[in-house]
Amino acid sequence: MEKRKIEIMDTTLRDGEQTSGVSFSAAEKLTIAQLLLEELNVDRIEIASARVSEGEFQGVKGIMSWAQEKGYTNRIEVLTFVDGGLSIEWMKKSGAKVQNLLTKGSLNHLTHQLKKTPEQHFSEIVKTISLAKENNIETNVYLEDWSNGMRNSPEYVFQYLDFIATQPVKRVLLPDTLGVLIPEHTFEYLSKITARYPNIYFDFHAHNDYDLSIANVMEALKAGVHGLHVTVNGMGERAGNAPLESTVAVINDFMPGIEINVKEPSLYKVSKLVEAFTGYRIPANKPIVGDNVFTQTAGIHADGDNKNNLYFNDLLPERFGRKRQYALGKTSGKANIEKNLQELGLKLNQEDIKLVTQRIIELGDKKETVTKEDLPYIISDVLHSKIFEEKIIVESYILSHAKGMRPSTTLSLRIDGELIEEHAQGDGQFDAFMNALGKIYKSKNLELPKLIDYAVRIPPGSSSDALCETVITWTSNGKEFKTRGLDSDQTVAAIVATQKMLNVSV
Repeated sequence: MEKRKIEIMDTTLRDGEQTSGVSFSAAEKLTIAQLLLEELNVDRIEIASARVSEGEFQGVKGIMSWAQEKGYTNRIEVLTFVDGGLSIEWMKKSGAKVQNLLTKGSLNHLTHQLKKTPEQHFSEIVKTISLAKENNIETNVYLEDWSNGMRNSPEYVFQYLDFIATQPVKRVLLPDTLGVLIPEHTFEYLSKITARYPNIYFDFHAHNDYDLSIANVMEALKAGVHGLHVTVNGMGERAGNAPLESTVAVINDFMPGIEINVKEPSLYKVSKLVEAFTGYRIPANKPIVGDNVFTQTAGIHADGDNKNNLYFNDLLPERFGRKRQYALGKTSGKANIEKNLQELGLKLNQEDIKLVTQRIIELGDKKETVTKEDLPYIISDVLHSKIFEEKIIVESYILSHAKGMRPSTTLSLRIDGELIEEHAQGDGQFDAFMNALGKIYKSKNLELPKLIDYAVRIPPGSSSDALCETVITWTSNGKEFKTRGLDSDQTVAAIVATQKMLNVSV
């Protein structure tokens, strides 16, 4: 049976930017746009709202210049307004070729916000669409608050759709603007619309106020819509939009009659880049892209994975460019330890594994974080052996920070018995330390892993001399790993974590 093709329109750069506190620079918008279209292969992207700011204009102009060279201009869309042609003029100057015209989809919005009759609104929409056509700009139309319109004024919604069916519009975009839909109503309302207007192309745009966006997306597809609007990491106003990652996984796994173009293996990469640009942290338990979603914690689960993958489901991490992990903590069992030892290339007998497991459980009871990279240190401590020998040792260092001067570090590092000393400055004491370390590694033609995340945890209400934990994420040869340091001084804790990294990565 031939599959039904569904378009995926990503609106991270427009609706996603309405996340509180998020604003993309022009360069960031261009980078994300390129990844969405070329790396992920989404069908279309909505990148901005017309007339918002000079920065927004320059961002659109830069993206459209790139898109012109690539032949992508018809895949890039801008939100516009019924404003007497001002948005169209903005579009012309920016080079944008597809407008998503914001119009009123409920009588309530039309009456109380615009204070106009349907006939007046329709007349202005006709003029805007005609002006766009004169300037070779393609038009899609949003029916803002359409979902409440179907609840409270369905006669107006159908009056509007009867009107828009007569216009040169490519797509009608149906947003659940206030996130009020439940799956039952999504299917009911959209089924009525797609049946009545079989020749109109409809997009569905879900919001997640009741955590029902993915369920509503599934019902919208069952009801016959032709396209979906999503955002990376589910970003957006209030509770956000339908997340791209979950939408793709659900369609691929549970809707066999539907085909989409999005490339699953690139989802995690793009998700992490958007997280970095926005500073908007992905919850650890967020499906598909959260740090913990492919991590087995309970020992019985790791044991089951060893026995015919008993705890696997169809969401295999490799699909999304990720890898399954086995957490270390108080619920860890022997199987968890063995899985992590395998990755580190270490072997222990069963008695020694029991001792190491018990120590990890003790640390877990104290709420201490244990990573795979901590295992060699724990093994060495528990077994009083030299199974793990540090080849690189931070012998000493001097950290200085004086008013009016850049922080600096003098570092003495021992590599395979050779003592090497370097001095460097930086934007902070730890940055200066890393710069000095970089000089030493460069002199020895060694490649230093790259620091990609730095987190400091201090117990709430603690005094100034309390222990703080620094957890640093590194990347080396395409692999990510974490190391942890504990000290009352934050910088020293970071140096402890760094020394662990130097020995883990050799």
